[in-house]
Amino acid sequence: MYLKNLITTSLLAAGIGLFALPAQANLSQQQSTAIVKAFEGSNPDDFKQFLGKLKGSELAKADDLASTLDAYLTGKPLAAEQQHEVNRLLGLYTRIKYGKAATETLRELVAIPTFNVDGTPQYQNPAFLKIADKIKALAHDFGLTFRNIDNRVYEISLGSGKEVVGLHAHADVVPVNPDNWKLPDGTRLDPFKVTLVGDRMYGRGTEDDKNGIVVAMYALKVAKDENLPLARQFKLLIDTTEETTGDAIPYYFERNPTPDYNLALDGGYPVVIAEKGYGTVMATFNKRAASGTGAEITDLTGGLATNQIPTTSVATLVADNPAALAKSLSDAGADYVKRNGGDFSIEAKAEGNKVVLTVAGVSAHSSEPESGVNPVARMLGFINGLGPQVPLKQNQFTDAARYAAENWGLDYLGNKLGIAYKDAFMGPLTASPTFVGVDDKGLKLAVNLRIPKGKPVATIQDEIAGKLGKWSEQSHTSVVFDYSLDEPMYRNPEGEWVKALLAVATENLGMKHEFGTSAGATSVHDLPNGVQFGLAMPNVKYTGHNDNEFKTVEQFMLDLQIVSEMVARIGQMPKL
Repeated sequence: MYLKNLITTSLLAAGIGLFALPAQANLSQQQSTAIVKAFEGSNPDDFKQFLGKLKGSELAKADDLASTLDAYLTGKPLAAEQQHEVNRLLGLYTRIKYGKAATETLRELVAIPTFNVDGTPQYQNPAFLKIADKIKALAHDFGLTFRNIDNRVYEISLGSGKEVVGLHAHADVVPVNPDNWKLPDGTRLDPFKVTLVGDRMYGRGTEDDKNGIVVAMYALKVAKDENLPLARQFKLLIDTTEETTGDAIPYYFERNPTPDYNLALDGGYPVVIAEKGYGTVMATFNKRAASGTGAEITDLTGGLATNQIPTTSVATLVADNPAALAKSLSDAGADYVKRNGGDFSIEAKAEGNKVVLTVAGVSAHSSEPESGVNPVARMLGFINGLGPQVPLKQNQFTDAARYAAENWGLDYLGNKLGIAYKDAFMGPLTASPTFVGVDDKGLKLAVNLRIPKGKPVATIQDEIAGKLGKWSEQSHTSVVFDYSLDEPMYRNPEGEWVKALLAVATENLGMKHEFGTSAGATSVHDLPNGVQFGLAMPNVKYTGHNDNEFKTVEQFMLDLQIVSEMVARIGQMPKL
């Protein structure tokens, strides 16, 4: 996901004409926790058996649930608050009965390495053919309708009716550098195998976004098995290009109608109504013969994708005396680290006639650069600042380092270039060097932008282009810039449906009854009635796109519980 710096904030304070709504009465977190604890490890035959056992327990008496349970089990009409209680209990039932099975399904999906392979379209990638077959088999086992739209989007549907609620998740993941997947104690992790350490399930896709596929499918299964009287249809749309080109969902909508309501299970809780625009400034430096004296940089690595901040950036240098160069770089590196926060490391090692220079930071999703320590920006700043202390021959690598240091620096708010601004609700613009691509023609350096409302995107692009064009001219640097900037999404939510979503999420999670905003863009960015509905907690570091990505078992169980309740509530509401 292009995600995810999540901020919950009051709409009243943001001045957008809505206020935080009072939460509706339902089972509290404490009540739900007590029920889960009491029934944990049990395997009820169905929902009614679960409710029957609950009715006969002390919990029903203590929580004053007996009248609701009696009415439901005997087929009597339910008051609105009673129906909400039943929906919540259905979410708890889904967690209790299917938690173990859902975890195993997540393991199976994570084991399929669905990342982009250069030169192979996603729809021809064997990994995507494999995951499509897996999801199809699962859907059929669950009694759900499956369609594979040319291996671009996998559609799982339930119910009928004129209105359609689209649930959005994606099967593709960002690439990995296996060398960086290790715990502080040295334990190495397989990115494509779920490894449980404590409460954490490590693995690529556990947070972004194979967890979304799993909880949605089990929620639809329960709705189907319990014959819920759905007033509308649900369609789970599983994207295959969310992390790359983003062309699969448009391909789908060119051939299929757009759902009336669209919920991304690929963002943040409770209900996110605003997403920053995604932008890229790509600088291309053509290869040129090295000039001057000193060591020569011959290679440089950054991230594997524009939407992730990597753990390391590595440069390769050649010199007449590699040992002496390594010593000089190590000394200069220690000083640079000390002067710039001390929260990263620089290491130089002589290997034959080469020196390998490694800057190690902290990986992060590029939408929340504040949660990481960007080694790409620090590598480029370090190289550019060596000067006479460690002479370097000038080539395309030093050109890129000078460009990054003089225009972007270590600041991720655009202050260096003079493009900083922020919105009271959505937060600041962010800009981070994230990706370095090197080939025989030269190198490409991407700066990833996250754009809040408050300024026209065309104006932002003109400002950046003007400043970078002036820099290129004054510095006599040959560089070509390409710009791709998207508008932010910002919606003033209305209707009973969004009130219901807010109630389900906030009550289950014990959160303030307030809408949220995200720095990441999801597949609902341009769709009608599109919001994010989980599955990440605000103010907690998002681990998607990170090395050592993980999802906690408890949060996964909560997601399963919440999405199941949501399907029941949204599906049965007379009017949205």
